[in-house]
Amino acid sequence: MGENLMLNNLWMIMATILVFIMHIGFAALEAGLTRQKNTINILYKNSIIPSVGILTYAFIGYNIMHAEDLKGLLRIGVYFPDGNDGFDTIDDQYTNYTHFIFQAMFAATSATIVSGGVAERIKLRPFLLFSTFYIGLCFPIVARWKWGGGFMDNWEVPFYDFAGSTLLHSAGGWAALIGAIVVGPRLGKFTNGKIKAFPGHNIPLATLGVFLLWFGWFGFNGGSLGSAEPGQLSRIFVTTGVAAAAASVGAHFTSYYQFKTFDVTMVLNGILAGLVAITAGADVMNIWQAGLIGFVAGVMVIFGVIFMDKIKVDDPVGVVPVHLLSGIWGTLAVGLIGEKAGLGQLLSQGLGILIVGGFCVGFSLIFFLAIKKVFGLRVPETVEREGLDIHEHSMHAYPYFGRKE
Repeated sequence: MGENLMLNNLWMIMATILVFIMHIGFAALEAGLTRQKNTINILYKNSIIPSVGILTYAFIGYNIMHAEDLKGLLRIGVYFPDGNDGFDTIDDQYTNYTHFIFQAMFAATSATIVSGGVAERIKLRPFLLFSTFYIGLCFPIVARWKWGGGFMDNWEVPFYDFAGSTLLHSAGGWAALIGAIVVGPRLGKFTNGKIKAFPGHNIPLATLGVFLLWFGWFGFNGGSLGSAEPGQLSRIFVTTGVAAAAASVGAHFTSYYQFKTFDVTMVLNGILAGLVAITAGADVMNIWQAGLIGFVAGVMVIFGVIFMDKIKVDDPVGVVPVHLLSGIWGTLAVGLIGEKAGLGQLLSQGLGILIVGGFCVGFSLIFFLAIKKVFGLRVPETVEREGLDIHEHSMHAYPYFGRKE
């Protein structure tokens, strides 16, 4: 095993660990931005989704993304290209085993995105059923179209999505949007023409979650390079960090202009919006281009949150503005600025967004409506008012809070 192979493989393993840490961030962010009575439910979903993701990807997802023939596509269990052993390498960069586990972590994050959009009112078992289908089928199918050498990678001007602004983030955002619409808003959210805010119960936890996500995102984008090549890897780390920083500043000014106060939750969502936006082109932007992409994303996410309330779609943690809108913007930005900018690239980016969006909307609508018809999606009104924790999990997140014992 050559020195470069060992170095590249080690970096990919480290990147996988960083992406795994993002699940802690998703759990903390979603729990912190929702109400205390649903904390266990949020943590339960975010604890089991990585397990569902890894197993589903192992059984069918990896083959859907990477199989070279029909036999491999239909095989249950991980079937490496050409039947190679997992110790064999991909382009002499890292082993097949490493490729599998890194991609499995990606797959698991796709359903985590959906969780935040339907939080606090969806039944646990129907949500897990949808997540299984989404991770096992929807994500691998759209990812194959580009990352598996599919048709979008073979256009005259190939669609470009370096680490998943569209193939993962906006795809998850579409699913979250459809889920939020089908399950309906939380009780009392939109009443008599007024919008009621449901403040998160633990903003320090949410803040910790965002910084864990930012930390993990260096592995999310950096690992997508597939090697430890120093020039590009350093560039990706810089563009990732700069975009997030610029987005937080954009959200800071825009939020204050709109609400006349310094809302930390808006800055937190701004950071995430910048990270999502730069993900499509982290390897083809310079510092200032990354800053521009991030700043615009930070501005957009504020107006996205306002727009969601105007159309009366209840998105408790801002999934749609952060992942869907920012994912679309970041993907289009590849055709507007940076090394790949040009009319042909812009058209490819737009067409790719429409194809992926259309498929994810159709998939999510069919499966959410089918699950709603067969099993029901929404918890009863009593359960929603009293909290999912005590009814679905028979426990409280803070059993001694406010008690004298």
